[in-house]
Amino acid sequence: MSSSEEPFSQVQARLAVLAAHLAAPDCSSNNLSSSVLEPWCLSAQNGGSVGLSLTIIDERTGKKYQVPVSSEGTIRATDLKKITTGKDDKGLKVYDPGYLNTAPVRSSISYIDGDEGILRYRGYPIEELAESSTFLEVAYLLMYGNLPSESQLADWEFAVSQHSAVPQGILDIIQSMPHDAHPMGVLVSAMSALSVFHPDANPALRGQEIYKSKQVRDKQIARIIGKAPTIAAAAYLRMAGRPPVLPSSTLSYAENFLYMLDSMGNRSYKPNPRLARVLDILFILHAEHEMNCSTAAARHLASGGVDVYTALAGAVGALYGPLHGGANEVYTGVWLRHYMPLKERMALNDADKLTQVSISNASRRRLAGSGV
Repeated sequence: MSSSEEPFSQVQARLAVLAAHLAAPDCSSNNLSSSVLEPWCLSAQNGGSVGLSLTIIDERTGKKYQVPVSSEGTIRATDLKKITTGKDDKGLKVYDPGYLNTAPVRSSISYIDGDEGILRYRGYPIEELAESSTFLEVAYLLMYGNLPSESQLADWEFAVSQHSAVPQGILDIIQSMPHDAHPMGVLVSAMSALSVFHPDANPALRGQEIYKSKQVRDKQIARIIGKAPTIAAAAYLRMAGRPPVLPSSTLSYAENFLYMLDSMGNRSYKPNPRLARVLDILFILHAEHEMNCSTAAARHLASGGVDVYTALAGAVGALYGPLHGGANEVYTGVWLRHYMPLKERMALNDADKLTQVSISNASRRRLAGSGV
């Protein structure tokens, strides 16, 4: 088998496994309402200077109120509490199901404008990061606010690599799942179980002040980023009816994930570098999307003082939902159905052509997750 055919056959085999587990529902425009489109949250720099004020005249009482408006065009919901009809009135409240026009947090981490196709991480355009950076560089940027220096990147990559192995008990949990279990359900279970295996990071056991320690926070960050691909690979291998593969200490982040998927236990296996780079870019594009459903779920859980692994399991559970992460799954299902008949004619560098074929063959149905 030639080098160009080898990665293609691996992709074909992997997609065959996924096709058996992912069912794409009908995504025609007739069956999609506007409520399916997840609203993006407007965020601003932390603090937000005060601009002008909003004058409100309450026609119920005739009273006039001045409400400060920040320079980003937001008001504090609590400022409306002073608008009352009397002492028994607890004040005006904002009713906003689904956070359609509510910014629950200020953020300097990312900015997204879906209408204009803009996504920035810490001020950097996503196009620039996807072209010039690795996923671990971008992860460092998101976590710490700046791109790492050469020495910082080396230390960061080493820390993540040191935490790539998962406890045997986690692998046993994954192996105990039905072979036809949905991978997201497996991920939720495995992520939640990490809490039990790392009691040193549990505020319920170590006290509510534990995450005030930068050392503790940094350790959990490296743990999660290091273990996530190992758990995901083990979940996939369970679907494929194969045993889990231990991560390699000599490969890049994306290469290591592909290695665990495809090496079949061959320790000298080296993933195709082009596939690894494509995967790295996909990781970058999905690294941060503001206050989406899964982020909000994680923050909600964390506000109760749970450990970070329980909060993360909740976020993965939110991503399981068809109106959130399910969009990517739907697109994958459509892509698979139109990919398989063409497999003998398509090569790795025909990705653009493949997408065009998939779209034209989809009978004008909306392809959720495709951006079209």
